[in-house]
Amino acid sequence: MAINKPYKEVPGTIIFDADMARLGFHLNQFCMSLMKAPNRKKFKAGEKVYLDEWPMSEAQKEAVIARDYNKMMSLGGNIYFLAKIFSSDGISFQAAASTMTGMTQDEYAQMMLSGGRVPDSSNTLKKGS
Repeated sequence: MAINKPYKEVPGTIIFDADMARLGFHLNQFCMSLMKAPNRKKFKAGEKVYLDEWPMSEAQKEAVIARDYNKMMSLGGNIYFLAKIFSSDGISFQAAASTMTGMTQDEYAQMMLSGGRVPDSSNTLKKGS
């Protein structure tokens, strides 16, 4: 029996539920490995080689190498785990989040200070006022 997931229709949002957790398990475990300095060093020395040690899909590995956080989230990545990647790259959470929105970091910061994004009546997203 399929589970009804009405939240799947929230525009511009990826909901991290049990199915996404299963899909992204190894991706998120890889991210957690970056909490240890030797693993960060090994990853930085050869990203593809290190990623190949993890039973992730090729699409997940390609998204990590491209630092495509939106793609990683669509493939089961949880933003709090993905934060280990951009922290390893020396990038702030705000700077990484801005790349996910297509905004500059300053635009993203201002949008958040103004209340964030809100869905409009046509199911597209716009900046909050």
